[in-house]
Amino acid sequence: MKIGIIGAGRMAQSVGWLALRAGHQVMMSNSQGSERIRGLRQAISCEVGSVDEATAFGEIVFAAIPLQAYRAIPAEPLAGKVVLNPHNYFSYFGRIPELERGELTTAELLARHLPQSRIVKALNSIVVEEVVPDARPAGASDRRALPIAGDDEDAKKMAIWFLDQIGYDAVDAGHLSEGWRFERQRPVYCVPLNKTMLEQMLGITTPDAFMPEGHWRQYPGLGR
Repeated sequence: MKIGIIGAGRMAQSVGWLALRAGHQVMMSNSQGSERIRGLRQAISCEVGSVDEATAFGEIVFAAIPLQAYRAIPAEPLAGKVVLNPHNYFSYFGRIPELERGELTTAELLARHLPQSRIVKALNSIVVEEVVPDARPAGASDRRALPIAGDDEDAKKMAIWFLDQIGYDAVDAGHLSEGWRFERQRPVYCVPLNKTMLEQMLGITTPDAFMPEGHWRQYPGLGR
């Protein structure tokens, strides 16, 4: 499958490398032009291009840029496509009133910007340093699960399939409006859990359940 990645930072490269290892074609992009990231073609054997080229290339598109830059994601080329949304809200990069007031989840914000796309919240609940080392083959006893959310059932099935391809189980938390359950400072956020544990934790997470910043650092990885 062709995977288009908007962005070329650490998260983009980590997911892109795993996708390439699984046999997929990957194009990474940079808003300042492909010349800025041409070294990635040799480093990890991916394609490189502009944001428009990556969105046209991908059957699945991974929007790996800071949340506050979401308006730079082109809407028209992504009509009908599955867009994976790994965004987390850090207000010190710029305040977004709807998120401050709890009126929207981060994925709903992107969905409003991309009304014709099929948004799936995914890959926000893992720190970038763990994306590659925590990936495991299907059936591994220490395989980590990641939460997803979305309004399109077929898009969620594709996201679950893609996560399985790159080394992770997935747990469906429901619609995009339920994405708050695994956003930043929620109990499961960035905590390494298997599928059963993640299902249980998501099920008992309440709207008033908040954790201190960095709480996930106290949890050892699965099997470590």
